[in-house]
Amino acid sequence: MLKATIGCRAHSGWAVAVTVAGGRAIERRRIELCDCLVSGSAQPYHAAAKLPLPEAHSYIRRCADISVAMAEQALRQLLADLAARNCRAARSIVLMGSGRLPGELAKTLASHPLIHTAEGEFYRSVIADAFRRCGVPVYGVAERELCERLEEGAELGRDLGRPWRRDEKLCALAASQQKVQDLRLVLSL
Repeated sequence: MLKATIGCRAHSGWAVAVTVAGGRAIERRRIELCDCLVSGSAQPYHAAAKLPLPEAHSYIRRCADISVAMAEQALRQLLADLAARNCRAARSIVLMGSGRLPGELAKTLASHPLIHTAEGEFYRSVIADAFRRCGVPVYGVAERELCERLEEGAELGRDLGRPWRRDEKLCALAASQQKVQDLRLVLSL
């Protein structure tokens, strides 16, 4: 069985996943991460900022539970599709941001820039949790470390054709990282 690595880049409500095996990208897909029937769930911290703090905590937790379940279902399908191609995901790599949160929800919700940072962390955490539930080790790499190498990412996806955007290039670059020591194991976000 061919070992594969899945690189993921999260956005508000969705993520891109690119699988690399044998030195080339073999699969790409979009993963939906929010339930459109839950009002505000694409940007849960924006929605939570309008709620009293106890309700905000509950709302964010509810959105996280739904999003992780959705991500897990999508990733299990991806893993099954890879297995059908005689591939096994040996690890996953989540592209990480550079923002830091204060640790207190009240402080985060009081600052619009921190709300954006929190939503980025939220969706990266959702992806990481889903991979862990699927039994795939999760690593992280700072996105900014890969940006200078976008042309390498373009080469990795040549066989998959268009569209091959910045998202796919960055995911492919992350998944092609050979040295685990250059990555950090994502225990929790």
